[in-house]
Amino acid sequence: MSRIGKKPVAVPQGVEANLSGRDLKVKGPKGELVMTFMDEVDVKMEDGQISVMPIGETKRARSMWGMQRTLAENLVTGVTDGFSKELKLNGVGYRAAVQGKNVQLQLGYSHDVIFPIPEGIDVKCPDQTTIIVSGIDKQQVGQVAAEIRKWRKPEPYKGKGIKYADEYIFRKEGKKK
Repeated sequence: MSRIGKKPVAVPQGVEANLSGRDLKVKGPKGELVMTFMDEVDVKMEDGQISVMPIGETKRARSMWGMQRTLAENLVTGVTDGFSKELKLNGVGYRAAVQGKNVQLQLGYSHDVIFPIPEGIDVKCPDQTTIIVSGIDKQQVGQVAAEIRKWRKPEPYKGKGIKYADEYIFRKEGKKK
């Protein structure tokens, strides 16, 4: 039994949730999101709550149960609060700046890296070594943050690179003489 799947998703005041067949459309103050549920789960909406139950006792149905419920909760959270990821740049001369619809990254290469900001994502740079990626779609926010981080992953010897703000970099000792 899925502990997460058993809990119904509460739809807060000011959020509209419409279930038509397998499609769930959630509309809130920040925007609108749509998702289609898998065939292995059954979805019901009653009393301002969305409940997800597995169809049958197959392993796939039980594994989809909790995941589909969490995805529905992410839709509700996204249109009310939104999601954000914070990235930190660590290294001499490493800088980031938002210029129009692009993020300009100086990461020690012979050229600047220009990263285009996708539609539906908001990127801010409060200072030169911090990047905040935010939006209403949790998957898209995480994907954009991962693509920015991919340009210079943190290395274990000096810790230089782009890391998540809450990430711990396991440091290694250099070679000894």
